[in-house]
Amino acid sequence: MTDYNVNANYDDEDEGYDGDAPTSSSHDKPDIIKVSAKSRSTAVAGAIAAVMRERRYAEVQAIGAGAVNQAVKALAIARTYLEQDSIDLMCTPYFKEVDIEGNERTAVRFTVEPRPAK
Repeated sequence: MTDYNVNANYDDEDEGYDGDAPTSSSHDKPDIIKVSAKSRSTAVAGAIAAVMRERRYAEVQAIGAGAVNQAVKALAIARTYLEQDSIDLMCTPYFKEVDIEGNERTAVRFTVEPRPAK
């Protein structure tokens, strides 16, 4: 699994995604887009849209209420970004225990997939 973190020090809810879309040469593992309370929801949405166009699957991770809020807003915005590509999104949230610098934290992860055609 490839983790994408555009801020170098993702260690709590105050750090996370705030830059360009992640890229990967590995096509068999999901992209993890890490979101913080300080992440710009439009930037995260752009990353989600880019990964969905390329890979048709992504994972978004957030730790803390503020980060989860930004992630949910980004998912909603990403849907609008993908309208022109006729891609709608389906998200499934789940909890994931993650180790951050030796401390176990509970993250909220969202699997993001294309919604099946109606």
